[in-house]
Amino acid sequence: MIGGKWKALILWLVHTEPRRFGELKRLVPDISEKMLIQQLREMEADGLVHREVFHEVPPRVEYSATPLGQSLDDALVPLANWGKAHGAAIEARKAKVA
Repeated sequence: MIGGKWKALILWLVHTEPRRFGELKRLVPDISEKMLIQQLREMEADGLVHREVFHEVPPRVEYSATPLGQSLDDALVPLANWGKAHGAAIEARKAKVA
């Protein structure tokens, strides 16, 4: 359900507040538009993400975590904390290898 490179990050970004597609595209580094659409559709089909279309001009769509998606917070919060604690060291190692 949240396997793969992007789903956990996307779910983390929508778990506290609704996000528009363009905002998600900016916040998720290196993801293609096609992949973001695919990941959002899969998570919507799995019941983790809700897509709300606002019928206004210009059209607006927001994505938010469903109660099922929010129930993954117990798993996502420790991952986010680990990333904050070790992310800089990992990026530094990647830079040395490149």
